[in-house]
Amino acid sequence: MDEVLLVTGSSGIAAAVARMWAAEDPVFVFGVNENECHSLADELHNVGCAVGDVRDEAAVRRGIADCLDRFGRIDALMNVAGISARSLGDGQLHQCTSEAWDAVMDVNAKGTFLMCREVLGLWTKNGQGGVILNTGSVLARHPQREHFSTAAYAASKGAIEAMTVAAAAYYAPEGIRINVIAPGLVLTPMTTRALASTEIMKYMIH
Repeated sequence: MDEVLLVTGSSGIAAAVARMWAAEDPVFVFGVNENECHSLADELHNVGCAVGDVRDEAAVRRGIADCLDRFGRIDALMNVAGISARSLGDGQLHQCTSEAWDAVMDVNAKGTFLMCREVLGLWTKNGQGGVILNTGSVLARHPQREHFSTAAYAASKGAIEAMTVAAAAYYAPEGIRINVIAPGLVLTPMTTRALASTEIMKYMIH
């Protein structure tokens, strides 16, 4: 039987995961960028999509309902959607703006929470097992002072990690596995600044 993956985000890691999964099984993409979502759905076989913001509870519910309408089930959830708030003033803690803190916590931490909550509610109601993979960051545990000083971003990813560990312990007896990955610097649209820096690239290589 096909296993259906619901993935949040439509570029970078999310798009790569969608392409890999779609080679074998159905994928449903839930992202805020309409053009990217529809482009992936047009490119790949057996892929559905819905446009919505992971921060919006109603949009999250609609996205999950659309996935169920299209494929009838959800077997796995991967939360990738996220932002860097550097352009809003994220940086050293004494300089981090409230706007940056609120924005990155809202998208990264709250968005992951809302997606997990709705899917777990569906699975526990139906007595169904499943797998959730959340996206953290190496910066949550391994800060880097010179090139990656982002207090709010690191905090948002740390919150995702803590929530994942707590949920994993609770839902394991119900046949639900929940894990978190902590990527380093990955070639995605969000890492353009870092990848364009000669100093950062030298640091990454060494």
